[in-house]
Parts: sequence; C-alpha cells; structure tokens
Amino acid sequence: MYMICFVLHDAGRLDDVIAAWQALGVSGITISESTGAYRRQVRHVPARYAFGQPRLTSTEQFSYTLVTIVPDRQAVQDCVAAVERVVGNLDEPNTGVLAAWELDIVRGVPPTLRRPEAAE
Repeated sequence: MYMICFVLHDAGRLDDVIAAWQALGVSGITISESTGAYRRQVRHVPARYAFGQPRLTSTEQFSYTLVTIVPDRQAVQDCVAAVERVVGNLDEPNTGVLAAWELDIVRGVPPTLRRPEAAE
C-alpha cells in the first residue's frame, strides 16, 4: 500500500481533485486546510511591530492538503495523472506538491484496500 500526500495550491480546484480521485475508486481522503511557512511570513508584519499574537489576515491564501492510502503503485500513478488533468503539470509553479511512499504497516483500512498477501 502507498500513502499519497497532495498539497493543492488553488483551493478552488479542491472539489475537482476529489471527484477525479473518487472516479478512480479512491476513498478515505483526509482534507486539511493548510498554509506554508513562506506564505505566512510574507503576509505578516514583523513580530516587533505586532501587538499580541500574529493572526492570519483576510488575504492569507490557504492550500488544501489531501492524504489518502491506495493499494499499489499503479493507483499512485493514476492519482498523479488525475491531479495533473485538473491542475496542470505539477512541475509548473502554483499547482501543488505531491509525494507518495510505500507503507510497511497499515491498520484500520477496509479489507478491500489491502494487498491479497496481507489478507487474513
């Protein structure tokens, strides 16, 4: 099994990415609102000029981070292709960042997602 983590730059494309993954049979997608350290730093007044805790401004841009588990490497490739159909080439700026890695231990996923050799 593989874990996929995708940080989507354009929040307006979230539903399209989810739909593309679901069309592939991907389920159990965890979605978190996120922002990067760079975005946060360039949008805030330096701490020495701020009163109280720094807060996100109304112009702060958020990304969405999607995390899911897929059964095999082919599913990862399918997810990458689906994402790129929605947002464009991930090697281009302002599209997103995607990483995937193989998992050694997985518990709590449906049996239909497990590899045949892992079935009990």
